[in-house]
Amino acid sequence: MTQGALKGLRLIEMGQLIAGPFCGQLMGDHGAEVIKIEPPKVGDAMRSWGQGIPLWFSVVGRNKKSITLNLREKEGQAIVRKLVGKSDFLLENFRAGTMEKWGLDYETLSAINKGLIMIRVSGYGQTGPYSHRAGYGGIGEAMGGMRYIMGEPDRPPSRAGLSIGDSLAATYACLGALMALQHRHKTGEGQVVDSAIYEAVLANMESTVAEYTVAGHIRERTGSILPKIAPSNVYPTSDGSVLIGGNQDSVWKRMAAMMGRSELAEDPRYATHIARGEHQLELDELIMEWTRGFTSQDLLDLCEKHGVPAGNVYRAPEMLADPHFQAREALVKVDHPQHENFVMQNVTPKLSKTPGHIDSVGPELGAHNEAIYGELLGMDSATMKDLTERGII
Repeated sequence: MTQGALKGLRLIEMGQLIAGPFCGQLMGDHGAEVIKIEPPKVGDAMRSWGQGIPLWFSVVGRNKKSITLNLREKEGQAIVRKLVGKSDFLLENFRAGTMEKWGLDYETLSAINKGLIMIRVSGYGQTGPYSHRAGYGGIGEAMGGMRYIMGEPDRPPSRAGLSIGDSLAATYACLGALMALQHRHKTGEGQVVDSAIYEAVLANMESTVAEYTVAGHIRERTGSILPKIAPSNVYPTSDGSVLIGGNQDSVWKRMAAMMGRSELAEDPRYATHIARGEHQLELDELIMEWTRGFTSQDLLDLCEKHGVPAGNVYRAPEMLADPHFQAREALVKVDHPQHENFVMQNVTPKLSKTPGHIDSVGPELGAHNEAIYGELLGMDSATMKDLTERGII
């Protein structure tokens, strides 16, 4: 049963892959009715993506309804306009200018529905000299500054094994949509939410630009550490490794005591945040020599006892076995038509009064054609049959 803070709101999701659809997933997680438009016969390319078995769409398509529609045909575009008249949001992540080419620009659509909130996710935004360029998440991560500082200092820029740029742009798009909704509550007017991938990445780049403009400093790749933040690293144990964050002054005092080396907290080389940053390498080596004498679990227990933040570096098996993940239902098993043991990450954040919920995995292609075209738009069966035969739906 659909529930959540956004229950009663309807979002039309256009586009494919991650940058747009992840925004739709977030909205659907919290109760919005998400009607996903996909190309007839082929669907969203995400349906074939994944490591091994293609399972990604089952996650990013969760809680959504799927309809097929050829957006390149004028009849398909006319159907979008009808849907807009009955919706609160329209979400798209095509290259800038595509919606205008199809006659689905905001001016046209807002004339149909004054309160429409149009959510636009793209590589470079809707304006500027790069706006019409093709843009993927990896390019946005590079231009936004993230890729340059990721990896080891003696190697070319690396990347995380996830689509961070796309997901950030989608998350900011969702945030912007809810801000626009609040504006609509007060004025009755919709607006455009313009989320660019490179800007979403840039928004998370901390003080890197200011460090350059003020001090001429450019952050470089530093592997597993943050420069001048110490101790904070992955430390070896007798059977693996543990990540410890003891960089705050008060925490470092507790950590030094935990190590049986309380004098280190008063040592001028390590007594302050700045001093520890200047002696980061030698301090890490000192700590590594100590941590090698413990198993990972014994070290974690010791850190917990002394109030020092620490944790294992998890993969899926460790997440599934962790009692904290279980207690908070961070992972949930969801019914799937093809896979018996389908577990995915749960809705976040958790709301106390209007919690989100996962009702279903990503649907079959066109599974909701009859419900949307027939019931919502009032098409008769003969019209739907004709549109299907001609490749419109």
